[in-house]
Amino acid sequence: TDTVPPQVVPGADPSARQLCFAWGPAEVLVCETLFGRAGGCRSRCLSRSPCPSRFWGEGRAGAAARALTGSVAGTGDEAPSSSRVFVLRKDQDIYIQTLRKLFNESHGIFMGLQRSEEELAGKSRKAQLVQVSKNYRSVIRACMEDMHQAAVSTRDPALQGQYSTQVSILSAMELIWNLCEILFVEAATAGPLLLRLLDWVRLHVCDVDSMVREVLSSESPSKHKLFWNVVDVFVLQGRMDEARHLLSKEASANPTSMNMYKILDDLMKKMPVPSLGNTQTLTELELKWQHWHEECQRYLQDGTFASSPHMESICKILLGDEDAILEKKELMTTWYHFLVTRLLYSHPTVKPMELRFYAQSSMDLFLGGESSPEPLDMILMAAFEFEMHQVIKECSIVLSNWWFVAHLTDLLDHCKLLQSHNLYFGSNMREFLLLEYASGLFSHHSLWQLGVDYFDHCPEYGRMYLELHIERIPLSTEQKALKVLRICEQRQMHEQVRSICKIMAMKALRNNRLGSALSWSIRAKDAAFATLISDRFLKDYCERGCFSDLDLIDNLGPSMLLSDRLTFLGKYREFHRLYGEKRFPEAARLLLTLMTAHIAPCSFWMTLLTDALPLLEQKEVIFSAEQTYELMRCLEDLTAGNPDKQKFQDDDIETTKVEMLRLALARNLARVIVKEGTVEGS
Repeated sequence: TDTVPPQVVPGADPSARQLCFAWGPAEVLVCETLFGRAGGCRSRCLSRSPCPSRFWGEGRAGAAARALTGSVAGTGDEAPSSSRVFVLRKDQDIYIQTLRKLFNESHGIFMGLQRSEEELAGKSRKAQLVQVSKNYRSVIRACMEDMHQAAVSTRDPALQGQYSTQVSILSAMELIWNLCEILFVEAATAGPLLLRLLDWVRLHVCDVDSMVREVLSSESPSKHKLFWNVVDVFVLQGRMDEARHLLSKEASANPTSMNMYKILDDLMKKMPVPSLGNTQTLTELELKWQHWHEECQRYLQDGTFASSPHMESICKILLGDEDAILEKKELMTTWYHFLVTRLLYSHPTVKPMELRFYAQSSMDLFLGGESSPEPLDMILMAAFEFEMHQVIKECSIVLSNWWFVAHLTDLLDHCKLLQSHNLYFGSNMREFLLLEYASGLFSHHSLWQLGVDYFDHCPEYGRMYLELHIERIPLSTEQKALKVLRICEQRQMHEQVRSICKIMAMKALRNNRLGSALSWSIRAKDAAFATLISDRFLKDYCERGCFSDLDLIDNLGPSMLLSDRLTFLGKYREFHRLYGEKRFPEAARLLLTLMTAHIAPCSFWMTLLTDALPLLEQKEVIFSAEQTYELMRCLEDLTAGNPDKQKFQDDDIETTKVEMLRLALARNLARVIVKEGTVEGS
């Protein structure tokens, strides 16, 4: 990772122990001076985030610090001491392998939502948004199951603890998301609202599932010590059919109490419940429920269930007796389970805006002053109070990454629920959170590709963020560079395209891969660099007598016009090709053009003139008199205009070349004159 040179913390005393740091694209390295003492909190203060702790105590975006420890010995007379280097990352969760599914699959859902924004309207649009929300939840659940499996299969206690913590986090995320889906996305109305909340509780309060399985798998469920607990759980969750099925087993085992069981079974069977369709109005439901409630009250007052405390307790629950319900506190485990049970048996037609009152009183009754609300409780309470912005704010504080708030906010924004909320510094909440999430993705070696699409859908600042982040991607391989380049080209990010090409051209040049370097410089449209590499090609040719990367040079096409030197390289290679194909007249004309057009470097003139020797010695006259005079002039210009003329004359090889050229030119001129004179005479 490219970083600036380490710096000492401003204001530190140079003679005392110091803390040094160096910023990278998505992390900061922190270390002490050689004789300093490594301090955990002092290093973490540079992360601009709270110190890490478990789950709900974690700071914004999970500012997790991973320490890489080592020891450095002192020198001189000082006593040696240890020094530690800390790597502080902004979003540690993106490095957890088992969370890759969450990031990758949710990206596809996000992109699908952006593309479908204007396709549907009205009820169809609402149904589509609900389905999108369910898709997000399914990804969370799948990831949670994978994490749970990993926790079960690993033998490393530390890893097992990490996986278990992640399972708890993902479970809480799904719980919050599901509630937001019911209240905000689906916006369930009175009646269906209760049914949705019942499904919510059944799905997420699953501590009793093992107990239910244990009882149902026993030989005689009605004799099991947990039998009545299971019946109570079914009743508390409104699972009447399952509760009645268990009670029928008890009735079969106790024929003497058959009449009492039949009455309770009938009450449970007749209990009015809201319907998802429009088969009955709320008024009709309230009337039916009132009559049923009075019937339950009558049986309880008559002492019908007096001989069975268990069934009497169930009847009290059916009547919505808060004390009776709270007696089953251990079976419900959470205040929001108590809330839904209380609504089921006391206020089945509760309206959405009434939830806040019942939620607050239910939490107070359930906790009873014995414990204070946890952060999760406060988030759920904010949701029940329809404080969407508070939900997002609290989740941003306590959750370990930006994934949850970014995607939930985007979904709520598509539901047109956040339109009026703009942040004071210009961007709206949706864009701010998406920018933060995408920025975290860019610190990962492969997930950065997902971040590109998130930036694309941030209309105000997305492009600016993308330009800044994409320049910091380490171009470790040519394949990765091409991938980054393609992204920039698709978005007309011309400055970044040039920068990437220059970086790759310089890397290739350092490794003496001239063909790759030339290709990158052409792509960057960098004339100066293309000239430099062309000179290297020509220098290599002079030393080795042949060209490397012929395929590239042969197919330069219009790209050779980028610089004069590149044009010369391309045309000089074309001369060699013509010569190899024995197209001598064309080769001679091209060679002369290269000499007279002054695009060849002066240092290469002797090579060009030497290349003319074989053509001058051909049996057939190739150069005309005029062309021969031009070659003579070029040779004289070379020898007369050379600043190192004396050195040139002292070099035996160069002198021999000049003499050979003069002789060949003179002989060719004589042959041309004879030939042209003969033609004219005839």
